[in-house]
This record gives sequence, structure tokens and C-alpha cells, in this order.
Amino acid sequence: MTLAYGKSIKLFLMDADPEGRMICELSNWTGKAYRIPRRKVGECRSREELTSTAVYLLFGPPETAGQPRVYIGETENAFERLKQHVSKSDFWNEAVVFISKDENLNKAHVKFLESRFHEDAVVAARYAVENDQTPTRSSISEADQAEMGEFAVYARLLLNTMGFKVFEPIVKPVDAAESLAQTDDIFYLAGAGDAEGTGLRTADGFVVRKGSHARLDPTPACQKGFLARRDDLIASGKLRKLDHVYEFVEDVLFSSPSTAAAIVLGRSANGRTEWKTASGVTLKEIEAVEVGSAENVASEIDPLFLTGARDA
Repeated sequence: MTLAYGKSIKLFLMDADPEGRMICELSNWTGKAYRIPRRKVGECRSREELTSTAVYLLFGPPETAGQPRVYIGETENAFERLKQHVSKSDFWNEAVVFISKDENLNKAHVKFLESRFHEDAVVAARYAVENDQTPTRSSISEADQAEMGEFAVYARLLLNTMGFKVFEPIVKPVDAAESLAQTDDIFYLAGAGDAEGTGLRTADGFVVRKGSHARLDPTPACQKGFLARRDDLIASGKLRKLDHVYEFVEDVLFSSPSTAAAIVLGRSANGRTEWKTASGVTLKEIEAVEVGSAENVASEIDPLFLTGARDA
């Protein structure tokens, strides 16, 4: 489901602290999200709405160099369930709880949402899912399925707004027709030792695509930070050793195109000049055109229109 119109999101800092409890609401939606730090769970005992039926997610940092972690659950009393997790689970430090403002969520609804959220998180593969068992999806009516599907879309939007991209794949799929029109968004590079990579920019950084090949032996001058990241990728199984290269077994997100290029090439690299389109245009040149286009558009806007003087 794609949101066709803009949406207003209201954030309320319950403790007047951006690191404290938060209520997140979406215009014209009956759902509500509570973002609750682990250390603040006890302070929610007076929140009557948190004793209702809910679906929730627990978020924790990665183990060593792995992925951040998430647990997805459902409950008929959110506060009591969070108390149990405080006493029994130590991996998490923040919870997000979804309830219905009109108390329209029942047990079957939240079990359906739990299963849907779990499935979406596994497919996105951004977080390590901590659930020991795969939740069973409840059987609900066709009308309820449609309503819960909409609930899931809006919950996903609020989670993204709060910084949890647990349901967002690293690379979003596009239609075949769209991909043909986006060839300038795909970049390539090649180097010594049969190193070759395919990548693209995303909102989070730069992604090296599955099937790319990293140089087997990095150069002696390769920076220690790049070597450490490379070792982490090997240890996590994201880089698999073949006869003469390391292969990317999945899409891997990097913070910058230079880091991505360094891992593939096995040496320090300027990613903005190393990554090129199929026609040989560098990422640096693409960005220069984009910035120039934006400046040209800005210069064409009538300053009188911006100030409102034209209507005076």
C-alpha cells in the first residue's frame, strides 16, 4: 500500500526529554504508538491505555559487529508484558507499543499483526529477529484483514519516523520498467585481483549489491578501519571466500561510497570517482549535475513570488 497524500505526524515528549517516553500519532488514524525506554517502563504504570491489547517491538543494539536486534510480540496488557520483559530479557533497551485509541484491537487482531510484523522483519533482514518461534497468524475475516493491513502500513510509517527501519529492505524493489529508466542510479567499479562491484545510492548510504566480488588480499597500505569492517563482513558470512575473491552473498549497506569501494578494491579509495555508471560517468559528476540542476531551479523562482510582493 502506497500513501498517496502527505501525512501529519504528532510527537509528544511525555517527559519533556527527547530520550524519554514518546507518543507518536498519525492524522486520521485510530492507532497510537508509544516509544518507551527500558528504564522508563515503571513510570508507565499509571497509563491506563497501556493496559490494553497491543502489538509491540523490543529493540536492542547489535552483538559485536552484527545487526541490531528486535523482538516482536503481542499482549492483552502491554504494561504487564513489558514488566516481564524487563525481568527476563536483557538484550533490549527500547520498546515501541502500538494500541488502538478506540480499543478496536482484539486478541485475534494483534496476533495477525504480530505474524505480519515478524514476516516483514525477516524479509527486510535489517534486524536480527530474536523470536524463538515464528508467530502463528490468526484467522480473521476479510474485512478485518484489510483493516489490519492498513494498520500495519501506518505502524510501519511511524516506526520509520522514529528511526526504526525494521521493515524496510536495504534496497527497495522496483518494477522492471522503472529499473530501465534508472540506469544512471546503478554504479560499477573494477580493480586488481578480479575485484568488481555493482552498487547504488540509498537514503541510508551506499549499497554494494549481492554477487559483487571483493579482492582476496588487500594491499599493505589499506587502512585499519577498512580491514576491520572487512573482517566483520567475513565473520558474519556476508563475504564468502571463493577461489580467488570474496563474494558478497547479500546486499550490504555502507555509510559512504568510499567505504564501499575500499572493501571491494582492498585498498583506500575515493568512491565518488571510483564508482561509475555504465556509460563511464563518475558518481562525483552525477552529484555535480544534481546540485547544479537544483541551483538552476532555485534561480528560476521569482523572488517576488517567494516574498508575496507580487500579490501586494
